Amino acid sequence: MSHLLEVKNLTVDFHTAQGTVHAVRDVSWHLDRGETLAILGESGSGKSVSASAIMNLIDTPPGEIVSGEILFEGRDILKMSDQERRNLNGQRIAMIFQDPLSHLNPVYTVGFQIAEMMTAHGTPKAKARERTLELLKRVGIPDYENKVDTYPHQFSGGQRQRLMIAMALAMKPDILIADEPTTALDVTVQAQILELLEELQEETGMGLLLITHDLGVVAEVADRVVVMNKGEIVESGTATQVYKAPVHPYTKKLIAAVPGEGEMAQPVGGEEPILKIEGLSKAYGAFTALDSATLTVLPRETVAIVGESGSGKSTLAKTILRLEDATGGAAFYEGRDLVTMAPADLFDLRREIQMVFQDPTQSLNPRMSVFDIISEAFVIHPEILPKSEWKAKVKELLDHVGLDASHMHRYPHQFSGGQRQRIAIARALALAPRLIICDEAVSALDVSIQAQVIQLLKRLQEELGLSYLFIAHDLPLVRDFAHRVVVMQGGRIVEQGPVREIFENPKEQYTKDLLAASPHPDPEVQAERRKARMQLEKTA
Repeated sequence: MSHLLEVKNLTVDFHTAQGTVHAVRDVSWHLDRGETLAILGESGSGKSVSASAIMNLIDTPPGEIVSGEILFEGRDILKMSDQERRNLNGQRIAMIFQDPLSHLNPVYTVGFQIAEMMTAHGTPKAKARERTLELLKRVGIPDYENKVDTYPHQFSGGQRQRLMIAMALAMKPDILIADEPTTALDVTVQAQILELLEELQEETGMGLLLITHDLGVVAEVADRVVVMNKGEIVESGTATQVYKAPVHPYTKKLIAAVPGEGEMAQPVGGEEPILKIEGLSKAYGAFTALDSATLTVLPRETVAIVGESGSGKSTLAKTILRLEDATGGAAFYEGRDLVTMAPADLFDLRREIQMVFQDPTQSLNPRMSVFDIISEAFVIHPEILPKSEWKAKVKELLDHVGLDASHMHRYPHQFSGGQRQRIAIARALALAPRLIICDEAVSALDVSIQAQVIQLLKRLQEELGLSYLFIAHDLPLVRDFAHRVVVMQGGRIVEQGPVREIFENPKEQYTKDLLAASPHPDPEVQAERRKARMQLEKTA
């Protein structure tokens, strides 16, 4: 019997000024109806290029499909006319992209954009509107009848991903391609999205092609796995086979890098807190984003802050740094209140508290070289270092974070995501801070790059005596990295304690729900968790 979708000996090249990049090399795999196939690998492995070739989204030039076939129900779609492929895309094969905000048009309502998927394929407007409302209800958009005429920026990240799913499912496609659909989502929202995809698959019998670097997501939904590295397939098999008995060294490296299996850190003690927060609050009119937060950070300690989107994690960080003005409470850094501090004193103190943001692509100036980005700290604080020593210091900082110092005159776009985050860390270290606030600093990185950055942060903590306030939604990562954990919900701290206590003996139901929603990379363990969850839902 022929497969629903079959990729045969696909080779894709990109011709650049620096030469030809072999993005995909002689790749073959298949997807059957009702099946979930996961393509697993790091950034640059060729996962998304394969999917782009199916959807006719490769820019040519510089891209070129050199050879191969992509068979949909036995027909090679690479040989179809442009009109035939347009009829196929959206109607029979649909795609969910990684960043919904980049793929939803900000000037049109979400209802218009979902309906457009149908009207473009000949559905009458009235029927398309009716189906749009039905889809919004199905993907769990609250108050969908009123939200249908609102704009993408008025939704949360998880809701925008649901909108993308609604748009992709508008024409009831036979194949759904999901490209990193849960990368930047909180664990509870991720669990909801994956559960929704499985339910929709059961209802329609569609084939699901899941592109990911998250082994927990693979364990939750995949039937089979294809592992890609440097444009080639290095391993394939069932999710259990690949996890339990990996053959290729690259697959073994990916599995070894998965967090959540290491030794938990012992609590740090014996010293006065470097940061002491008492009843810190932030309100925007009638809305309270941060409500009476109280916590401490000790020297050489990593305190992780976890919680869903909207729980107040980032507001807490911004209020400490005075990027937002608090409406109540105090934040003492070595006994001095940051909330009431005069601007001149705050300017000097900023040298000791630095921040690493979630997305280095946005936080690094694209017009500045790496040297300019890092040495900007010395421009702002000229008393730190004479100009004659800037180059040597930048070289030292790049060495610290594991980057080639000879690349200091390159620009951010010439580096990978993991390398850009290392540049952001080097910039934060330039002023020799004592406290670094990391706001989802590793959430978008591949698992092995993530492991490298965490090891780097640990090493810097030991060598330089740094303290970290580490905001994250990846609970296994927090388990391996933090000394203490603070759990936030709805702007309030609901639980905090040593990492072992929070992970092994959580007291609050919300904390228990967060831990239960975090997928385990072992498919057998995850299957047991799912069975227990379903049993709990039945009894409830």
